[in-house]
Amino acid sequence: MNLLELRGVTVTFRQSGTSARQIPAVDRVDFAVGEHEMLGLVGESGCGKTTLGRAILRLVPLAAGEVHWRGQRIDRLRPRVFRPLRRELQCVFQDPNASLDPRMTLVESVAEPLRALDPGTRAGERASRAQAQLDEVGIGANLSARYPHQLSGGQLQRAVIARALVVNPRFVVCDEPVSALDVSVQGQIIGLLERIRDDRGLASLFISHNLAVVARLCERVMVMFRGRIVEAAGRRALIESPLHPYTRELLDAVPAMDAGARMRLLGRASKPRPVVDDPGSAAGCPFAARCPHVLPLCHVERPPLQSAGGSRLVACHRAGEWPGGLRGLTSA
Repeated sequence: MNLLELRGVTVTFRQSGTSARQIPAVDRVDFAVGEHEMLGLVGESGCGKTTLGRAILRLVPLAAGEVHWRGQRIDRLRPRVFRPLRRELQCVFQDPNASLDPRMTLVESVAEPLRALDPGTRAGERASRAQAQLDEVGIGANLSARYPHQLSGGQLQRAVIARALVVNPRFVVCDEPVSALDVSVQGQIIGLLERIRDDRGLASLFISHNLAVVARLCERVMVMFRGRIVEAAGRRALIESPLHPYTRELLDAVPAMDAGARMRLLGRASKPRPVVDDPGSAAGCPFAARCPHVLPLCHVERPPLQSAGGSRLVACHRAGEWPGGLRGLTSA
């Protein structure tokens, strides 16, 4: 049984101005996450990745769709009923400086979820468990008594990871956990996440604009564009033979390297350009205005996300024309 399943999840925000129409930030998204699986979600800034992660955790309301956790629908549970599930569903947010209370030491911040979600524990036990968790992520007692402003970004992100893990969750949303860090520190945090994945067997949704980082950590990757999943595949298939033109654009953003280096993907991808066009302007494929392979049909009919063989999915009218993938294919 899948741990997490999303069915037609849609999140809308009200557009400012006189029209006051609802703009879909997440548009009819379906996927499932199995036990111990780290699923990647990649896309450019503003495509809806963070909103989707927050929708799973009930930090933003759904306009439509369903979220199921361990077979139970959770998006409509009353807050009192949902609260015990907070221990099972946690998040590592993007900016560690904004994630920690500047008035609390690291060990106090990491102990806070225990106070909130496990109120039966005594203060001494909470502090002991928090320090043990900090030790696991490489923050010793000499650092855990310090305040956030006294530590580096990498140390703070380790503390944020510890805070998410201290309640022993079964699923974690990792929302751009390395994007605010220097490249050298990114590698350390990625290595830490790999070790946690292997040691704990946690399930997670790893969100990033950086396909290189996602492909290093995740066996299965989804590509999102303007609130929609446009391709989903195993990482090797996605890298070697992308079927959606946007996936190829993301891959082309990775600096040139030989085939072996591309498969290793050590996290050096550049950030794709953000969406600047009106998300409600196209009735057809949302990528049509940027696509080098666009057809007239693409402007009037939305391509469904459908099977491209095995567990692979793609939303492109022309995907069947390049079964070997778009790598090396020129515009046509």
